[in-house]
Amino acid sequence: MPILNSINNMIDEMSEWRQNLHKIPEIGLQEYKTSEYVQKKLKSWGIEYKSGFAKTGIVAWIKGNKGKSNKSIGLRADMDALPMTENNSFKHKSTNNGMMHACGHDGHTSMLLGAAKYLKENSNYDGTVYFIFQPGEEGFGGGKMMVEEGIFNEFNIDEIYALHNWPELNLGEFGLVSGPIMAAVDEFDIIIKGKGGHAAMPENTNDPIIIASQIILSIQTIISRYINPIEKALISVTKIHGGTAYNVIDDKVIISGTTRSFKPEIRDKIEYKIKETASRIANVYNGDTEFKYIRKYPPTINSEKETSFAANVAKELVGEKNVYENIDPSMGGEDFSYMLNEKPGTYIYIGQKDKNHKNHLHTTNYDFNDNLLPIGVNFFVSLVKKFFN
Repeated sequence: MPILNSINNMIDEMSEWRQNLHKIPEIGLQEYKTSEYVQKKLKSWGIEYKSGFAKTGIVAWIKGNKGKSNKSIGLRADMDALPMTENNSFKHKSTNNGMMHACGHDGHTSMLLGAAKYLKENSNYDGTVYFIFQPGEEGFGGGKMMVEEGIFNEFNIDEIYALHNWPELNLGEFGLVSGPIMAAVDEFDIIIKGKGGHAAMPENTNDPIIIASQIILSIQTIISRYINPIEKALISVTKIHGGTAYNVIDDKVIISGTTRSFKPEIRDKIEYKIKETASRIANVYNGDTEFKYIRKYPPTINSEKETSFAANVAKELVGEKNVYENIDPSMGGEDFSYMLNEKPGTYIYIGQKDKNHKNHLHTTNYDFNDNLLPIGVNFFVSLVKKFFN
C-alpha cells in the first residue's frame, strides 16, 4: 500500500500548516490561537465540529457517504507546546518567548488536519470518523478533562488511535506494542523540617540539607531493593529548594521529583516507600517531614486486537521490516491513557529520524520532520478505510 499520490501532493500545504503552528506555540489549556487555526481549516473544508472541550479542544466528525453504518473510529492529536526557549534559527521558529513546540504536537495536529481534509474529499466509507484535537497533554491532563466532559457520551466512538513522532525510529518506521507502552506518571514533594541556625555553629541545628541529602540517596534504593528487577519503574529527584545565604542553615528544604511505573501495586509501593524512607531518616536526625504525592497520568495501555490491527495497517504501508510490534515501553507518560481507559485502541510511535532530524523530544533544537506528514496521514487514512471494510 504505497503513499497515496493525492496525499503526497499535499506535503507543501501540510508543511505550511505545521510551520505556521510551530510559530505560535501555546502552553496547555491556553491553545487559543492554535485552536482558532484548526477551526478555520475545518470550517473552510465544510467539516462539522464542536469546540470548547477542556477550554480549547475540538472534536470534528465526517460521516461517510457509503451506507448507513453506526460504526465509528476516533483519531486523536495533541496541540500544546512546552515552556521552553527555542534555540533554532529557521524562519518558522517560535514567536512566543519561552514557549516551543519541542515535542512535535504541531506535526501531530497537522497530520490530523491532513487526514480530515482527505477523508472529507474522499468519503466513500460506511461510518463516522471523529477527529479529536486535544489540548494540555504536557502535564495538564487535557485528555482526562475531555473524557470527564463527556466526549464519549456525546460522540459514539467505538475505537480510538493516536500517533506520536519518535526520533529514536527512522523516518518511515512504526513502533507499537500490545499492553503498556507509556508509564504512569506521578509527582512528589518532600518537605523536610529541621532547626536552622548559624552555619558556623551547626551543632546547634538539625540541618535539613543534611537530612535531604540522606533522603535523596536512600530513595534511589527503593527501585533496586524493594521492586522486582523484572518490573519497570523509576524515581527521579528533579528539584531541591533550600537556603537563602552562605552563612545560614535554613529551617526547611523541599525535595521534588517524579516516579514512573506500569502496575497499580508497584505504584502503591513506590508511594509508600518514599514516604516511609523520608520520615524515618528525618527522625534519625531529629527532623520531620511532610509528604505530598500527586497521581498524574495512568499508564497508557494498548488493547491487543486494535494494536494488531494498527500494526497490520502499518505493515501494508511501509513493509513488515519497518514495523516493530514489540517495542520497549517508554517511561514517559501520556494522557491519551485516559481515553484508552474508556475505549479500545492503541498509541503508535512513528519514526522521524533522518540526517536532518536527529534531536530528541523536549530539547531546544528539536523540530518536527515535515517529510513525516504524508506518511502519518496515509496511515490514518488507511486505518480508517480498513476499519470500515
